[in-house]
This record gives sequence, C-alpha cells and structure tokens, in this order.
Amino acid sequence: MLFDIVKKESFMELMRKHIQELLIYFFEQEQNFGILCKIEHLTFDPVLPEHISSEFRPMTLFFLAGYTFESARIYDDTLVFEAGFGNENIGSLVSVPLLSIMQIIVDETPVFVNLATIQEKVSNHEPEASHGVSDSMAAFLSNPENKKFIKKK
Repeated sequence: MLFDIVKKESFMELMRKHIQELLIYFFEQEQNFGILCKIEHLTFDPVLPEHISSEFRPMTLFFLAGYTFESARIYDDTLVFEAGFGNENIGSLVSVPLLSIMQIIVDETPVFVNLATIQEKVSNHEPEASHGVSDSMAAFLSNPENKKFIKKK
C-alpha cells in the first residue's frame, strides 16, 4: 500500500538521494530552479524579523537564481543558500533539509515531487494503542487548514 511505502526509512533515503542528485545536476548545468518546501524545517541565519517570517506559508517556494543560485551548496543532507528577504532585502543564510523539499520546479514546471513522509521518532515506552491516535492527529494537523479547528486555551 502506498501509505506504508512512503513512511519507510528506505523510501525516504531514496527520495533524499534523488533530490540531491537532481540539485547537483542543475548546479552542473547552471540551471536555475525553484524549491517548494516545508517552512517548519528551515533555519535562517541570522533569524529573520517577525514581520518577514510571519509572511511565510507552511509550504513556501524559493527560486534559486542569480546570487542565490551562485551561493547554493549541499552540505550533508541540507541545501544551503543566501537570500535577501522583504523590502529591506535582509540577508540570511537559509538551510533546507533535503527531505523538506516537496517539489523541484524548472521553468514553472514541477520536475520532481517528494512523496516521502518524514516520521518523528516515538519513544519505546508509549503504549501501542496510542500510536493510532497520535498518527491520526499528526495527519490532521499536517494540513494547515485544519489548525482552525483546534481549541485555544
């Protein structure tokens, strides 16, 4: 079943390798590209001001061209590049774990879609019956539109 396959560690590793190989290929071809990625997994150094970071959506598109493309490198399992943000063009070093890249786009066309589901490590002392509830809640909360249904205290 597809749902079971995309959660496997071996499938995640296959997706990570494919992402890395595609990015390296585009670097070698000097081909600009965009990445659609989960913003929750990214880091910015220095941290961006709130008025800029609050504008990011859960899935954010970054287009690597010009200086941003030239500064891009892959270190371990992370794509790193420099970019300017906001009207002030505030510079920051962006670190993107490869598995948080959900799509790679060239000329407005997706050339890669990442189907891997990143699983958080669960402690061994948690009862087996509670996995279904936590998996269900995680799936529910993974859709940003569902957050409006959560009660705030």
